[in-house]
Amino acid sequence: MTSNFAFEQPFLPSSICYLNGHFCPLNEAKISVLDRGFIFGDGVYEVVPIYFGKPFRFEHHMRRLAGSLKELRILNPFSNQEWLEIIQELVLRFAKSHCQELHQTNQVVYLQISRGVAPRDHIMTQGASPTVFMMTNPFKSVPMQSRQNGVCCVSAQDFRWEKAHIKTTSLLGSVLSRQISADLDAAETIMFRGDHLSEGSSSNVWIVKDGVLCAPPKDNLVLEGIRYGLIEEICEDINIPFVMRKISRDEVFNADEVLLSSATKEVVAVAKIDEKLVGEHTSHSGQPGPIYHLIYKSYQSNIERVCNSQTTNKSNF
Repeated sequence: MTSNFAFEQPFLPSSICYLNGHFCPLNEAKISVLDRGFIFGDGVYEVVPIYFGKPFRFEHHMRRLAGSLKELRILNPFSNQEWLEIIQELVLRFAKSHCQELHQTNQVVYLQISRGVAPRDHIMTQGASPTVFMMTNPFKSVPMQSRQNGVCCVSAQDFRWEKAHIKTTSLLGSVLSRQISADLDAAETIMFRGDHLSEGSSSNVWIVKDGVLCAPPKDNLVLEGIRYGLIEEICEDINIPFVMRKISRDEVFNADEVLLSSATKEVVAVAKIDEKLVGEHTSHSGQPGPIYHLIYKSYQSNIERVCNSQTTNKSNF
């Protein structure tokens, strides 16, 4: 039976992507319907920010990618150097297509590895060749108004699975949790497992109390964002006390400051959660606080320092 419903096809850009050894226009890239990434979400991904044409904290992203692949028993198809060379070529082609000089381009590279194509079976297929896909897009910075005023969030119970430390493409739980805040025109959903903070739908969550920056512990219930290590380094550099421990719901709602971090958000202050102003007992009630400003400034300095320290040869991109 032929359906009478007509669906408008979404616009797909023609920018260059990488798929299984070949560069091609994104709107022409095709995979098998029996790819386990399509059937089961059986794969992992990474998002690597590119500043001034160079990857930021590349080795950290590759370390996390290797850990996720190991958890899913998928063989890493490339060495770090090979990943770097493909990223370099993809970023360069994108910059040229947008008439940009390489050193002037800021991008976000998305890379994904699935177990590959096989007959549908829940058992992990042995010997399948992994499907490798990569694309890149312009880096969309957090709007200046959000930087200056902070963002609004909502809270929810974390109903996702208990292997959150794997950066898997099985993201329906995160999609549903993010939609909770999207439906309310909020920037993020801050989630709790029972009475304790876990993370956002697509970001890590931090609180500040009495000048101390606190983060949930690194375990299987939280995806350790690359900014975990970076912000810990920043705190050490600028003498901000930093601890990782379980954080209660009451502590979040009574924090002096609440921050979000991710590859694309970098770090941003939360102004309100569930209509309650963050830090309402402080002089910066409902506004970004002093710890946020210090960390954000140091974050930007770190980007400049790291990118400026890299050479332009292939080994460092």
